[in-house]
Amino acid sequence: MFNGLHDIDWSSMEHAYGSAEEIPSLLSALCSTDAEERNKALSRFYGAVHHQGDVYLCTTASLPFLFELAGDAAVPGRAAIVALLVSIGSEAVERCEDDYGGPMDHVGAAAVMRERAEAFVGFASDTDPRVRRAAIPGLGLFLDDANRAGAVLRGRLSAEPGIVERLLVVETMATLALRLPTWSDEAMAWLAGLAADSAAGTETRLAAVVQRARCAPAQISQDIVPAAIGLLREVAHATAPPGEWRDSPRRAAPAGGVPPQIVAAFEDLDRQGRVHASTTDLMRTFHRALAARIPQRTALLAEQLRSPDPGSRLDAIRMSAELMKSWRGDHTSLIMLVAEHLDATDQEVAAEAAAVLEACHPIAEPAREALAAHVLAQRAAYGPDVWAAPQPHLRRAHQKAVRGLARLGDARAVPSLLTALDSGVDDWRAVQVAGTLPEAADRLVPRLCDHLRRVDLAQQRFEMSARSMLSALAALGDQAALPLIADTLAAAVRHQQWDITCSALEALKVFGSAAAPALGAIRPLTASSDAHVRPAAVSALWAIGGDQEEVMPLLHDLLEDRIPFQISEAADVLGAIGRPAVAALPRLRELLAHDYEWVRVACAAALWEMGGEAEASTVLDTLLQVWAQNPATANHVVACLDRMGLAAESALPQLRSQLALPQRGGRFASIDNDEELQRVSRLIIARLT
Repeated sequence: MFNGLHDIDWSSMEHAYGSAEEIPSLLSALCSTDAEERNKALSRFYGAVHHQGDVYLCTTASLPFLFELAGDAAVPGRAAIVALLVSIGSEAVERCEDDYGGPMDHVGAAAVMRERAEAFVGFASDTDPRVRRAAIPGLGLFLDDANRAGAVLRGRLSAEPGIVERLLVVETMATLALRLPTWSDEAMAWLAGLAADSAAGTETRLAAVVQRARCAPAQISQDIVPAAIGLLREVAHATAPPGEWRDSPRRAAPAGGVPPQIVAAFEDLDRQGRVHASTTDLMRTFHRALAARIPQRTALLAEQLRSPDPGSRLDAIRMSAELMKSWRGDHTSLIMLVAEHLDATDQEVAAEAAAVLEACHPIAEPAREALAAHVLAQRAAYGPDVWAAPQPHLRRAHQKAVRGLARLGDARAVPSLLTALDSGVDDWRAVQVAGTLPEAADRLVPRLCDHLRRVDLAQQRFEMSARSMLSALAALGDQAALPLIADTLAAAVRHQQWDITCSALEALKVFGSAAAPALGAIRPLTASSDAHVRPAAVSALWAIGGDQEEVMPLLHDLLEDRIPFQISEAADVLGAIGRPAVAALPRLRELLAHDYEWVRVACAAALWEMGGEAEASTVLDTLLQVWAQNPATANHVVACLDRMGLAAESALPQLRSQLALPQRGGRFASIDNDEELQRVSRLIIARLT
């Protein structure tokens, strides 16, 4: 085995982490009889030689040896090697048109995969179902003879006893049609026949319906969703009981000493990667094909959410979040359907419903009473310490519901938040939402201050916690916290914790002149060598001191800086100063030609605040150009248009076009930014028409 392996100069090639000279040892380890050694080698191969899907020259050079391993029946763990080949090949085929050389070699890898495509015919008929499962997608990705590939796939469908493999065959036929359009008509006809074949099995027929939609989304007719719903109902009668939920391997959690927020993020990644029902992948494919057809997708999700199988419902709750977070529309009915699952007998389902309502809180108002009832019922059933319940799903269900309620500004969340802050159990989760409840500041602020005092700012791992506490204290606005915030600023500077320093400056800024005793600590920071601290200090100096003569020279220096965010922050402060800062107008006009759109939008907004009507035409042209160039600036642009009043009239067409888009937009295309973008856009349109 491996003839010629050592004739290759592996050290002359590189992978993601440097020299590729380790590849021969990795290939040898992949055929080890020791499962742990094989797994380590496979993990390293994915992590370095096929890093995040990349295909390097050394990846291509390793392909013949991977094929040799996959084709040897004596090699243990062959399915994993076939899956690795498919992963490398699929990336290479997809990206070979955009291959610009350098260390990448998508073109070369794609050529190798096509030359050896016939090997996948053999792998797909292997006696080991795991090998077949890994190999079937390769038939649609690498065989260029569509007739040959189609014939093999039809044969595999009739030969396969396993439902997972049968669904893969149907999916692969669609992949083949999408890759080789000349095969599309034949594939579509085959899928249509399969969908109508009562002897094919319900899940297979459902897969045929879905894959036809995937192949031709523009041809999706009104009867496709009802047909899929009917098949989904048939599948539901034969679903596995809760104890047999299908699941994927867990991700490894970070090592000890990692902030709890990071641990939770890994847990969320693991949770999102899990699948609990055989139809889940199909339904995700169907939802992608349906795209902006929100009523049809909502009807489909309603059926999924009513499934008798808790695993199907759990996955459907997550799909509901994906729809609401990515697409606009009236999601009231879907919010209420998700809220119904707060009372599910399975706590994992209830926890997921609560998590979705929290994530979608900008549109979750219809679920307010359901969340409150759930929180109160849990406290009544399990006691006031249910926030720290030992059962993980019960704890998560309560915490997510409390957080969702808090994000709606509902004081009924306060008792559980106080329990969290008093007990110290998952208190960071309570801190993150405490700032949404200013009416409870008298109870929250003393506890937040106690927590902040106990943070060891010399330890980097407490940075996220300290910043969250400072943000919460700023949002609550209780001046009783000012001395502690000032002390935290001093300690952060002393320990060179610059991110915490910036957070403390932002918090002090909120209090305005009431924070004047901190000016002595703020002034030296305006000359900080840290790129983020310096503009944050200048901004705080103006917000608290309000001395134009003091801040204008500092702002001028920032405007002359090369760092874009420093220029933008300086422009924001100039906008806050307004007309008295007219001396900066010439420089702001120059910066409207800056090559970074975020600088231009900030300077245009400042120009309006300082120059008013005289600058309206220039400001408006800049804002609309920036918005067209980078849709992520929409929130900033629309906020300025709102302040411009009648002068923004010529922006009406772009505002209407924005509201007509089906997908969410704004900064990060997040649900909160998009909902705000829509709200302000509608206000402007109503004012101007």
